[in-house]
Amino acid sequence: EDGIRDLVRSRGLGDVYKRQGINAEYGASSTLPIMSVTELADCVSCHAWNADRSMVAFSPNNNQVHIWKKSGNTFAPLAILKEHDHLVTGIDWGAKTDRIVTCSQDRNAYVWTRDGDSWKPTLVILRLNRAATSVKWSPLENKFAVASGAKCVSVCYFEQEHDWWVSKHIKKHKSTVLSVAWHPNNILLATGGTDYRARVFSAFIKGIDARPSPTPFGEKMNFGELMKEFDQSNSWVKDVDWSPSGNKLAFTGHDSSLSVVDVSSGSIQVQNIKFPDLPFQQLKFISEDAIVGAGHENNPTLFENAGGQWKYSRRLDEPKTGGAKTSQTAFDVFKAKVEVGQDSNVSALDTKHQNMINSLQVLRSGDKIVGYSTSGTDGKLVTWDLPK
Repeated sequence: EDGIRDLVRSRGLGDVYKRQGINAEYGASSTLPIMSVTELADCVSCHAWNADRSMVAFSPNNNQVHIWKKSGNTFAPLAILKEHDHLVTGIDWGAKTDRIVTCSQDRNAYVWTRDGDSWKPTLVILRLNRAATSVKWSPLENKFAVASGAKCVSVCYFEQEHDWWVSKHIKKHKSTVLSVAWHPNNILLATGGTDYRARVFSAFIKGIDARPSPTPFGEKMNFGELMKEFDQSNSWVKDVDWSPSGNKLAFTGHDSSLSVVDVSSGSIQVQNIKFPDLPFQQLKFISEDAIVGAGHENNPTLFENAGGQWKYSRRLDEPKTGGAKTSQTAFDVFKAKVEVGQDSNVSALDTKHQNMINSLQVLRSGDKIVGYSTSGTDGKLVTWDLPK
């Protein structure tokens, strides 16, 4: 608690906390049900929830991870995780083990084990010579994968004999890897990166995983085996995600495109959709036939599968009354800053997020998806109901 007070004073977070009803000395009066907006900091780079959504971990765009805890309908700062030396780029909170894994531009990862209201860190040596960019627990949470700027992915698992986390590298990338996503079978790993490719690899580790069954992506599943490569995106592949069944893989490119790989028929079929908005930073399946993407448009966007054809559906934060297109309003804000040197006379955008969305998470109740949440460079955390 003393550490949180000190950080609030030293970092000037008191004003941020007061704006949302949180006492800078330690306390809270804000609420966060489904469909709500909460200001966490001046900027949030990533966030993750625990299993029952009673706590949220986020990085305020620095080398720290803040954990807030829910009490009734209120949230209050609980702990600050400080081991990283540089910007935290990824957070994932395991629903089964209640462990947090974080990665950073300092090229390291930490596994945080809860002890009451504090967390004990375990350093994981990733053996990287470039920054880590993203991290994800596997479905069984006995492994995690870390994307990096070193043209490889570190797959880490716990070695009981030596009581430490061991990392193995999946290479075969030609540039920075930006995102990773685990297939529900705990073996296949999808990656997306700046070499304009999405790939599916085997992350089978002998002694950790049961021997996998054949999949439409291939039968040979030695560790690091490239199962399939997709080049439908003509730009950086910003994010990848599997559907709940694992029969579909989606990836989004910086050319404002969404590609969906479907293997439900036993063969591999790929659809590529160009959408009219600014590019996404992240995407998530919210059901087997619905995808939400979010990014530079400041506005989550829905894609739906109708009769086997994926189509752009709609923006999910459109104003109820008429108004200018969100991206045009955002441009007006930028134009005012450039030409006038200020934005005090520019009205707020008519979307809940006032700047880019850079983190998107699904909200679950057990295995059921009940909503999703977004955070961005405006420092806001928004929780959303599933679209109807």
